[in-house]
Amino acid sequence: MKNVTESGAAPVTRLRWGIILILLIAAVVNYLDRANLSIANTTIAKEFGFSSTEMGLLLSAFLWPYALANLPAGWLVDKLGPKKMFSWALGLWSTFTVMAAFVNSYSMFYGLRMLLGVSESPFFTSGIKITHRWFSEKERGLPTSIINTGSQIANAVAPPILTVLLLTLGWRGMFIAIGVAGIPLLLAWLKFYRDPTAREEAIIHAEQRAVEKATVQGASNASWGSLFRSKTTWFMILGNFSIMFTIWVYLTWLPSYLENSLGFSLKQTGWIASIPFFAGIFGVLCGGAISDRLIRRGIATITARKIPIVCGAALAACFVAPIPFVSSTPLCILLLSLGYFCSQLPSGVIWTLATDIAPKEQVASLGAIQNFGGFLGAAMAPIITGVILDMTGQFTNVFLLGAGLLMIGAFSYGLFVKKPITLHSN
Repeated sequence: MKNVTESGAAPVTRLRWGIILILLIAAVVNYLDRANLSIANTTIAKEFGFSSTEMGLLLSAFLWPYALANLPAGWLVDKLGPKKMFSWALGLWSTFTVMAAFVNSYSMFYGLRMLLGVSESPFFTSGIKITHRWFSEKERGLPTSIINTGSQIANAVAPPILTVLLLTLGWRGMFIAIGVAGIPLLLAWLKFYRDPTAREEAIIHAEQRAVEKATVQGASNASWGSLFRSKTTWFMILGNFSIMFTIWVYLTWLPSYLENSLGFSLKQTGWIASIPFFAGIFGVLCGGAISDRLIRRGIATITARKIPIVCGAALAACFVAPIPFVSSTPLCILLLSLGYFCSQLPSGVIWTLATDIAPKEQVASLGAIQNFGGFLGAAMAPIITGVILDMTGQFTNVFLLGAGLLMIGAFSYGLFVKKPITLHSN
């Protein structure tokens, strides 16, 4: 095995990191398609005469179907493979983004955002399936975090780039431009991605094959629904729900907060809004790197994953809670940035944790179930924010609610997610 490993390691390394690069770019495109509505929030609301509550519902129209579609998407990725599922996903979400540029009513807009949510649901479940196949347990935290970093890169570049497109092309032209961006990426994916061969899997998993075989023994024939019999699954759902709520307050309402509460112009908001999201890029990467480093130093795998998740969520709560009580604009932006940095420490690690806890044949399924919980919280965020704004006219209760949920997320993962899920066939 040593000779096989030494002779084949370099080609395997080049190929698998090339795959991660494609997925990173795909994640950027994926999130630009999601972020377009939040950037055009104020413009679209004025054009159509939508209230804050109506905009909150529209901003969440993507999220409810995305959360629900994650459940079958994870199962389908496990059954059909990530190449096929991701190919369909990328083609469809690009199409629906372009179509949204031609809507003239609230119902049409809402319907296409729902279809966008369904079509994007296989992406991250495909990503963890790929990292599970191409990387060993000691390595997969960083590549999973790199894929998740794509969303943060998109969030960071979205405000300035999409604002420029909005000001030059209008919101409809902006939608068309970012929808078309998915086409060359789809062609590259179809050409270059493949699953690892048996020989490559032997190289990748040489040190842990015996461990994996023992872990999944008797579990590979267990049903998808049997995952819900584990308390661990439910606390992963609750924990991700609680963390994702605040993240999606940022993603859907930050430009509006900067304009209406801090007094920035639309042009200024495009640049100021990118500051917390740039901090988020480093947060995701730090979380994955920290967890992998802890494992290499001998810390138990699940504990090493939980440390950046729990600490990140708790610290984020501490930075988010005081924001509405700060009168200094620079200090407010600093707290927003620190809060988002800390909230992103768990992002990639949460996905990696699913690969460590799930039975081997249900990695994508558990990741999707956990993501389902996260995007229930994400879907609630824009709606509740819109209702609070219509009732109070300010963000105070939004930030306090977000901080409280972040602490619930920290406790859920910290106290109740302890060991791998062991399932038995019915």
